Amino acid sequence: MPLYDYQCQDCQKTFEVRATLKEKEAGLQPQCPHCHSLQTRQLLTSGLFLRKGSDSSLFAAPVCGPTAGPGCCGS
Repeated sequence: MPLYDYQCQDCQKTFEVRATLKEKEAGLQPQCPHCHSLQTRQLLTSGLFLRKGSDSSLFAAPVCGPTAGPGCCGS
């Protein structure tokens, strides 16, 4: 089940909401767990999804140095 980040417009606290896609499509408007306000808005977040068997080296940070090879670090 996906997690969504929300922020309360009254107390400015952020919190997570676990909801199904069906609940989200129905117009999910969660209550702030801190001040109980209904004045909340969803924050835009990005996620990283890796498929089973995917090559995690595709997401590794580039390594620069004498053995890095041509094209590394702008060379």
